[in-house]
Amino acid sequence: MTDGARSATPPELMPREVATHCPYCALQCGMTLRAGDTGVTVHPRQFPTNRGGLCQKGWTAAELLDHPDRLTTPLVRDPATDTLRPASWDTALDRVVDGIRAVQADAGRDAVAVFGGGGLTNEKTYALGKFARIGLRTRHIDYNGRFCMSSAAAAGMRAFGIDRGLPFPLADLGRADTLLLVGANPAETMPPLVRWLTEQRGNGGKLIVVDPRVTATARQADLHLQPLPGTDLAVANALLHIALTEGWVDRAYVAERTTGFDAVRRGVAAWWPARAEQLSGVPVADLEATARALGTGGRVIILTARGAEQHAKGVDTVTAYVNLALALGLPGRDGSGYGCLTGQGNGQGGREHGQKADQLPGYRKIDDPAAREHVAGVWGVPADELPGPGVPAYQLLDALGTPGGPRALLVFGSNPVVSAPRAARIEGRLRDLDLLVVADLLLSETAALADVVLPTAQWAEEDGTMTNLEGRVLRRRALRPPPPGVRTDLAIIADLAARLAVAEATGTAPATTRTPGTEPAGTAPAAAETSGRPKAAVSAGRFPTDPAAVFAELRRASAGGAADYAGISWDRIDADDGVYWPCPSEDGPDTPRLFADRFATPDGRARFHAVDHRPAAEQVCATYPLHFTTGRVLAQYQSGTQTRRVAALRRAAPEAFVELHPDLAARLGIDDGDPVRVTSRRGEFRAPARLSAGIRPDTVFAPFHYAGAGRANSVTNDAVDPISGMPEFKICAVRVEKA
Repeated sequence: MTDGARSATPPELMPREVATHCPYCALQCGMTLRAGDTGVTVHPRQFPTNRGGLCQKGWTAAELLDHPDRLTTPLVRDPATDTLRPASWDTALDRVVDGIRAVQADAGRDAVAVFGGGGLTNEKTYALGKFARIGLRTRHIDYNGRFCMSSAAAAGMRAFGIDRGLPFPLADLGRADTLLLVGANPAETMPPLVRWLTEQRGNGGKLIVVDPRVTATARQADLHLQPLPGTDLAVANALLHIALTEGWVDRAYVAERTTGFDAVRRGVAAWWPARAEQLSGVPVADLEATARALGTGGRVIILTARGAEQHAKGVDTVTAYVNLALALGLPGRDGSGYGCLTGQGNGQGGREHGQKADQLPGYRKIDDPAAREHVAGVWGVPADELPGPGVPAYQLLDALGTPGGPRALLVFGSNPVVSAPRAARIEGRLRDLDLLVVADLLLSETAALADVVLPTAQWAEEDGTMTNLEGRVLRRRALRPPPPGVRTDLAIIADLAARLAVAEATGTAPATTRTPGTEPAGTAPAAAETSGRPKAAVSAGRFPTDPAAVFAELRRASAGGAADYAGISWDRIDADDGVYWPCPSEDGPDTPRLFADRFATPDGRARFHAVDHRPAAEQVCATYPLHFTTGRVLAQYQSGTQTRRVAALRRAAPEAFVELHPDLAARLGIDDGDPVRVTSRRGEFRAPARLSAGIRPDTVFAPFHYAGAGRANSVTNDAVDPISGMPEFKICAVRVEKA
């Protein structure tokens, strides 16, 4: 293998057109890519989730393929000048491996950590988890999906025994008589989904939105509840209180299909509507109208998203809405149910196959002896050699460079310098590391701090699979190979694993071993080290680089797990517009709808859990008198590493802003467009004011896509949910003043 891209198909044999999917959100809209003389262009494709529609981000996605900021050679930090300089792949990988060996020799295996991303393909997710556990043999791996889906995932697991964002097809939204969206703004976060909302209302359905702001989605609603951030749980308990009082609870369903309702019934008895109004600001009349629509609506769907989930009580908040759905008899009923709107492109698949701190492929728990035996058998290592559970993302990041914490970090597909809460603190932790390695296609704010930066392929340059918000496994297809000098993440993982592996013959080798380039197609050879690890780990040094081979192994590893992909082949995906998991057999059906007959619990019954409102982790005071919340805007995505470089998107949303109610702005002497400073107990950021009557007068909002002075996560709270590890992004106490 040379320093160029590893590709099984020569460029001249690559297709001129492929059917694939958008690289951004979990809707995973179908699109067609065409290669022309002037570059790659995006064209519409009829696919069930988006039916030909794309948002502005999707239409412009191909502009990044040949962007001038694209990384095409490894970068290594020069200690003399403290700057990143171009280097060969051998030099860069040697620096990484030497650093890993030195750190682990001095401080143990867990001194090296891995941080992944919810945008990685299923194949990369699987390979990264495998690499961490049998290549590095560290327990420390987690990913940025912990900041996205973890609270809904934990709530789903404890109620239903399984976590799939939507346990029914997306098309069900268009048939709902009543649709309740809690903390969701799909008009800006995933615009093609809005056609299902339009269809729903066109069919006579009622759309109800719960959001502290009058968002683009809320403006389309029949009813908008505008609670104080952090009070969604109280709203949910009040809705269930009303349903009980009015006799709308499906008692036959509760008796036949659930357990634990009596404790919930007793708990919500204290949440009379007037109490919830006093706490949340939502009028009693609106609570009653919402409960009536849910309790008498026929086909009813309740959806939550980040606004309800990104709290230190996010699991309990989602659980309260699950309790409401169960009491009304919704889950498993045709056209009804509870679901969660997954955010990142592979936010669903990304948490199923091994990059979460406590999980193995197939959504298996890493501390389950049977799960360990099964996966270890696929990997060819003894089960007792697999490390135990790690720690959630924020706890991992906050421990970097501290006594007893990881001293080296490998980052794939994430930018925590912008996306983590209390971001200045995390930036400092990254600077304290002995070794920071970032694999990315652009020089993100995190990559700019790295000791080694490894350039990676983009979505149109490699094959793989993604799992969208419905649990539908999709095919991503390569239109062209990566540019010369760029490798895929799978190739990088294989190269690192080969250099770290124990030699098959002797168990020892020189400290540095070059990849010879004569290996069988799709396989990296086993190199060696002087660590003296047992030969049982030898086979771990062989990591396929062909995505199809990785997916075949993933299928075996997931077989029998909650997220069972054993029956999903690439051919079947191609033939069926995707395949829904669980799908245990190639000859058997997939599962578009869950819970029709039973839940994924030992006794087949769903579990109610009594939950009560508790205040936000941080309260307003005289010094910090305002509530601060964050969110997304239409033209930007996640930390903005990609979208802030697309000209059309940058023009549409060029910079951060601070949204304030005009009455609040008047009290503070701030005019529209004035530069303002937002300060919390953790830091500050600056951005122009944007006045809007659509936000509560006691609350300010900013998007989290921007870096530098406009980094909203400089002020957010790092308090975390005790179950999910989700940080409290959506509420903290701040003061605002003209800058």
